[in-house]
Amino acid sequence: MDIRLCRVECAGRGAKAVGDDAEVTETEDAPGWDAIDAALAQLYPDVEPRHVGYFPPRGFQGAGLQGCSAYPADRHWHYITYGLSELYQLAPEADPEWSGWGFELTCRTVRGTETEPPEWPFAILNQLAKHVNTNDVLLEPGHRIDLRQPITGHPHLPDAPPSELTVYALTLDPQLGCIQTPNGKVTFLQAVGVSSREKTRMLETSTAAVLTDLAESNPLYITDPHRQG
Repeated sequence: MDIRLCRVECAGRGAKAVGDDAEVTETEDAPGWDAIDAALAQLYPDVEPRHVGYFPPRGFQGAGLQGCSAYPADRHWHYITYGLSELYQLAPEADPEWSGWGFELTCRTVRGTETEPPEWPFAILNQLAKHVNTNDVLLEPGHRIDLRQPITGHPHLPDAPPSELTVYALTLDPQLGCIQTPNGKVTFLQAVGVSSREKTRMLETSTAAVLTDLAESNPLYITDPHRQG
């Protein structure tokens, strides 16, 4: 399945780092959020992520994510979203088997000597979430999201580098997989940057087949915007 997104100019607007001037309240129970935190604490014990919160807040029409964390991992940054699954108390009419859409998005980008994660993945993941919420798009492993422009949002996002990669292919996050939360199951779908040529190969074979080839040298599917596809 291919999904096309044509514009990402506004992807970064409304994102603020928690701890700056973002207002955070902790009065509402968030068992779904806590379950994601627990999975990440197991993968990254004693590691403090960079967390970004988004505005407008929950419940606003067309809203994207509630938050996104980036963890400094081995030679890469690991981004994980909050807000496509049900983070708070489950509504009485909700499906108890799956939490919200049943998934959160992840992305891994190459890490150099920088001490802070790049900002553009926060913006792009929020834009993808807005697309899901606005258009009722149920994403699954094997789906592809064709931006028809660099996956980084270049030149519309300030720190976004140019890239030949224009498509995100979705696969199960190799480390987070699927978890059970009090609100139902949550699958972590990793967005992997690929080129238009690799997308053509996926159409001829399958998304999984091409990603399997990439995994031979890149088992965690780390996206390098400077990679030539």
